[in-house]
Amino acid sequence: MEHTQIEELPRELRYIQYDHSLEAQYLPAIRALISKDLSEPYSIYVYRYFLYQWGHLCYLALEPKDSSLVGVIICKLEPHASHSPPTLRGYIAMLAVSSTYRGHGVATNLVKMAIDTMTQRHADEVVLETEETNIPAMKLYERLGFLRSKKLHRYYLNGNSAYRLVLLLKHVDPDSAADMALDDSDMMLR
Repeated sequence: MEHTQIEELPRELRYIQYDHSLEAQYLPAIRALISKDLSEPYSIYVYRYFLYQWGHLCYLALEPKDSSLVGVIICKLEPHASHSPPTLRGYIAMLAVSSTYRGHGVATNLVKMAIDTMTQRHADEVVLETEETNIPAMKLYERLGFLRSKKLHRYYLNGNSAYRLVLLLKHVDPDSAADMALDDSDMMLR
């Protein structure tokens, strides 16, 4: 059965940048896809918080036959004052790919697109958290150059610990950085 699914996958998915005009069509599918795999139950307001302010940093992977959602990445980019001078920090809040499409580079493509857009907008770094038990995600991010910066014990509501991963896009002077950790404003998604 698995072999049949792989053969049925399209050679090219359609990748699009999120736009507010897509909310009615895709927000329910985004919420459903993310809620299947992520540990945290997010309200619609959390999704809108990201998508309204940083839709230009969020991407969808669509099945070309019917435009159904098969993958999504949701990000933000803000000044971060824990460094002196302040840095521009990208944050990958959510990444999910339908189980049928995993292992085919969809997540890698979504992450690369988000990083490229953040780089074009002068991000100094990109950070995220992922469960320590999510080995495929850890491998994906580390393959793309992310480094583990901190272990966050019992970080998620399910009691699992996480790693904070950081991708430095520009040189950050370690003597001027108080800590590579997120500040309290970034912890709202915990």
